[in-house]
Amino acid sequence: MALAIFDLDNTLLEGDSDHAWGEYLVEKKVVDKAIYKTANDKFLADYQSGCLDINEYLHFALKPLAQNPIEDLMTWRKDFFEQIISPIILPKGRQLIQEHKSRGDFILIITATNRFVTEIIADDLKVDDLIATEPEKNNDGYTGRVSGVPSFRDGKITRLNTWIEQHNHSLEGSYFYSDSHNDLPLLKIVEHPVAVDPDAELSRYCQNAEWPIISLRN
Repeated sequence: MALAIFDLDNTLLEGDSDHAWGEYLVEKKVVDKAIYKTANDKFLADYQSGCLDINEYLHFALKPLAQNPIEDLMTWRKDFFEQIISPIILPKGRQLIQEHKSRGDFILIITATNRFVTEIIADDLKVDDLIATEPEKNNDGYTGRVSGVPSFRDGKITRLNTWIEQHNHSLEGSYFYSDSHNDLPLLKIVEHPVAVDPDAELSRYCQNAEWPIISLRN
């Protein structure tokens, strides 16, 4: 049983769920539009350019989880998934997941986006497991802080290695599908790296490394 690992945003989705969640909170007037939208857009641009300060971003992105009752958060998340995310799940992504399932592979999503946002998406995609950045919780709800290592850049390798040890898997025969140059550290250690609708930097790297490039877009 080989691992078939998938990035989520702009790989299985035609968009970025983390940024879209921020936009949703703005539209719902949960956060201050003038301040939040500008920061949300800047962090996305930083991610795309490869200069994102992940700790600064998570301090920003997880704050609304701590500032709102869990009941409201769950209601908003369900509506967010149905209205915003479900329409951008790529049918060809679902098909690729199913192809790996038919081979008997273990389907794993690994994403820098936090678990609160992504677990409902992973459930809908019917994957076997999810590695995501973990928002810290206590008896009162979310704290606004991160628990453990964020699954971003080299942190994806750290989190994956821990997961492999705990679940008795290996990288033998493994695949990793991603769109982003931020995922090059993990792409370099799997047996079958595959770029999916890659950004310009990842596309250039793939051409030099002779890695396959595919599209899941219509």
